[in-house]
Amino acid sequence: MVRFNDRGLIPAVVQDSSTGEVLTLAYMDEEALRRTLAGPDVWFYSRSRHELWHKGETSGNYFQVKSVTADCDGDALLVTVDPAGPACHTGERTCFHKPLEALGEDTATDVGPGILDELFDVIEQRKASPVEGSYTASLFAAGRERIAQKIIEEAGESALAGLGDDRGRLTQEIADLLYHSLVMLSAAGASPDQVWEELRRRRK
Repeated sequence: MVRFNDRGLIPAVVQDSSTGEVLTLAYMDEEALRRTLAGPDVWFYSRSRHELWHKGETSGNYFQVKSVTADCDGDALLVTVDPAGPACHTGERTCFHKPLEALGEDTATDVGPGILDELFDVIEQRKASPVEGSYTASLFAAGRERIAQKIIEEAGESALAGLGDDRGRLTQEIADLLYHSLVMLSAAGASPDQVWEELRRRRK
């Protein structure tokens, strides 16, 4: 029996059926698992967007399901697939392409750079497949001048908030600034990974 966690999710390790290479780790809810078992492609549940995610729908890099098995406790899945392209949003074949020592002391978590990477994934999807009513899609439609204007606005608001005593407002303004900066990176064809590398270079 499969056991979902208290959020209704179960981790799914995805493995290339031909090579045995581990491609990624994602999560499924009951509906994503049901659709995956029905085939032909893998579905996940996006924790950042809080919605079902048909892997490859935006990028074309689908995972064709070969098998799904559970571990001995039933609280994790192993999904073997035939990948149609790179598994990672960076274009790498697998998400596990960085040696641990290359990350230095700063490792990504849900409360650090990891959440920015998740947000950047959503931004990239909105750029590739605009959704009606999406603020992110409207920024891309308006062009880089508008995005740059928003960054200037948010930087000013962040600076002003930093002079006050309302930490809640400061964190909100900084979050807005980071979001609009990620939109600009996407619009310019750059990525957060390049920013992290530049910061590591400066640290040395």
